[in-house]
Amino acid sequence: MPSPPIPTWHFAIAVVRKGDRFLLVHETKHGQCWYLPAGKVELGETYAQAARREAMEEAGVPIRLTGILRIEQTPLPDAARLRVVFLAEPVDDRPPKSVADEESLGAKWVSLDELHRLELRGPEVEWLIRYVLDGKPVHALDVLQTVERR
Repeated sequence: MPSPPIPTWHFAIAVVRKGDRFLLVHETKHGQCWYLPAGKVELGETYAQAARREAMEEAGVPIRLTGILRIEQTPLPDAARLRVVFLAEPVDDRPPKSVADEESLGAKWVSLDELHRLELRGPEVEWLIRYVLDGKPVHALDVLQTVERR
């Protein structure tokens, strides 16, 4: 008898870099803290599509994915969580959104020094930004493959 499927939550995160500044989103949830553009992968969507969609919805900035920083698995007692953290850049020079809606309260470009003036959702925001600024490894996008079901 086959094992039952494991309920798994899938998330995409985008670390969007523009020179020495990074795109942060002022969230409507999670205590209205600042975080990277991120969200749940929707049914029928790839991680890459989700990262691009979330950046547009939450920050109003279209992005181009340039690499993968990490793939994270969190095993839980009754489920699992998978997150793909992408490195990205803006497609153009449009400013981040400044009018609140259901997706976010707004967004802005922030330098590493400015991070300490914001209430961040978690320490991984600074860790990921430092990782990028320190020139740590960035993996090719084709590390993550979409496999068609037959």
